[in-house]
Amino acid sequence: MMDYKLFSKYKLGSTSLQNRVVMAPMTRSRATGNIPNDIMAEYYGQRSSAGLIITEGTSPSPNGLGYSRIPGIFSKAQVEGWKMVTAAAHKGGAKIFIQLMHTGRIGHQLNLPEGAKVLAPSAVKAAGQIWTDQQQLQDYPVPVVMNVNDLTQAKNEFVTAARNAIEAGFDGVELHAANGYLLEQFLSPVSNKRTDNYGGSIENRSRFVLEAAEFVSSAIGKEKTGIRLSPYGVASDMPHYPEIDATYKYLAGEINRIGIAYIHLVDHSLMGAPAVPAEIKSAVRKLFKNTLILSGGYDFDRAETDLQNGKGDLIAFGRPFINNPDLVERFKNEWPLSSDLYFDLFYTPGPKGYTDYPSCKGAAMKV
Repeated sequence: MMDYKLFSKYKLGSTSLQNRVVMAPMTRSRATGNIPNDIMAEYYGQRSSAGLIITEGTSPSPNGLGYSRIPGIFSKAQVEGWKMVTAAAHKGGAKIFIQLMHTGRIGHQLNLPEGAKVLAPSAVKAAGQIWTDQQQLQDYPVPVVMNVNDLTQAKNEFVTAARNAIEAGFDGVELHAANGYLLEQFLSPVSNKRTDNYGGSIENRSRFVLEAAEFVSSAIGKEKTGIRLSPYGVASDMPHYPEIDATYKYLAGEINRIGIAYIHLVDHSLMGAPAVPAEIKSAVRKLFKNTLILSGGYDFDRAETDLQNGKGDLIAFGRPFINNPDLVERFKNEWPLSSDLYFDLFYTPGPKGYTDYPSCKGAAMKV
């Protein structure tokens, strides 16, 4: 086997990784009652040959549980459930960060616990519908505008969730400021119509995201904190706006000033979103001095090429990890990747289409 950079060890902040392969965060909706469980531990354990696992989006707050059956990390039961997951990941040699995802306006009251609200920077309704187990597809509601107390509470919830994550055995946290969820909702002038210090200018629209990063990194350590960004992403009704380039250049510089461990930069062009211009990727690379994780439709060859060319430090793989739990071994041994991928089971409860994808192991050698 050639000496590929993808399989080399890497130091992420204070965390040593066994390789540069990252398992990207993917919502799988198996957390019945919003509590991590045995099959989730099995799922992540099966994929623990990755250098770094970033979990599915996990809410820091009852208000952020917008989807059916997504996990949280704000209760004791949730912390105890996550301990099973982190133990399983560590047993296979992976390090594991939890992705903190507050869904903001991308939610529905039927998916929230009693007393929780669908909150957002402004009362701007997202186009489209969302699944609820009680009444199936429902239109997105008009969200409740976050007041000053809501802003303070949400930032404190991110901090508490990060501390809970460390208690649960996680090696760090990733703030989800991508894919149209709460943090990105503040960044975009389409979803953020505020006229206070959290709206209007690029600096003001970035303020909530940067404060969350500062507060979390102060609580658990800069070396244990990352952030995910998706410039030019259109998920969750986030259309283009003229200041995208300037916004993400400003963010990269300010995140570098804070000094957190990594930026996880997502390009969803292979899934139909506009491509992130090379100039933006290179600008982020130049402005941010710590680790850059690249994500978006990677195969082995393109991953290795981008690492060799210094475009990023780690490469995240999403869907290939779903039906190839032993993805790293398949790459190393040049075994074929599975073509079986059951889209209709991506978000269904239970083990089917989740933990029952087989590993290649020695059987692949017969191919």
